[in-house]
Amino acid sequence: MATLYLTEQGLYLTKNQHRLVLSKNGKKVIEIPVFQVERILIFGNIQVSTQALDLILDSGIECSFLSSKGKFRGILRPAEQGNVFLRIAQYERYLDSQFRYEFSREIVKAKIANQINHIKRYAKNHPETSFKNEIDELSRELNTIPEEKLISNLLGIEGFSSSVYFKAFGKMVSNSGFDFSMRTRRPPRDPINALLSLGYTLVTNELYSLLSASGFDPHIGYYHELLYGRPSLALDVTEEFRVPLVDHLVMNLINLRSLSKEDFQQNEEDGGVYLKNESKKIFFAEYERAITEKFNSKSVGSSADFRSIFKNQVALLNKSVQLGEMYKPFTWEQ
Repeated sequence: MATLYLTEQGLYLTKNQHRLVLSKNGKKVIEIPVFQVERILIFGNIQVSTQALDLILDSGIECSFLSSKGKFRGILRPAEQGNVFLRIAQYERYLDSQFRYEFSREIVKAKIANQINHIKRYAKNHPETSFKNEIDELSRELNTIPEEKLISNLLGIEGFSSSVYFKAFGKMVSNSGFDFSMRTRRPPRDPINALLSLGYTLVTNELYSLLSASGFDPHIGYYHELLYGRPSLALDVTEEFRVPLVDHLVMNLINLRSLSKEDFQQNEEDGGVYLKNESKKIFFAEYERAITEKFNSKSVGSSADFRSIFKNQVALLNKSVQLGEMYKPFTWEQ
């Protein structure tokens, strides 16, 4: 089944029996059998009829709403029974400082390991560029993660490691039409940052849905600080997939020239740079390919795709929280 990305402003989503109908200015654009759709992402000014919403909910389809810039607004999902015992365990683990620290430590270790592996993968095919300093710095940070129970120290290590990693990331951009010097967000200040932000949002959205469906409260996390409206647990799990899925995808899109600077525009309100609506179709198609393409994973122990790995990690987190066992994040091993 497919993910339906709706980005063209002014579309109207209705139903015709068991088919979803997209129209614009009174003219039908396309009809899609509902059984072919697994999830729907709606960006910006797109109207949905109540009849279509009924069909979506009755068919067990998740429908996410995002701004035209890609900011997550909310999700509509079918009603389900909540796993109250998992919720109780989740809250108890949050009050357990030892569990929170150990969970956070494993998340940071996995993220830095993935950063190192990404650089090494690129360096293997580009011996003309030296990444020795960046790899050495990241390796030192990975090997010196403190054993003390202070998440604030982990935040410092992660922040420094990310600055080193993105310095290397800039050196990995071989397309002369693009520059990248540092990670910027809210708003993204250049095309590459726009792609990274959009990709991270899509991953977080999928994990939010999986966590909710499993009975978790996506807003009670262990590494990310609790803030009103922040899906902290979804953000926790997103950390292990930023590099192998999103960063790798963005690097390929830019270096293989699938996108050009003409695919982006600057927003007058916030000064940020964003993908044009028409160009999002290219990104979403490549994102779907990247997330559904199988690869050999040492971390999983078999051939798998990222969507199945997402489900596997949520199941591991469920077991970790309910039994108090150590959570093992996904690592992108060669």
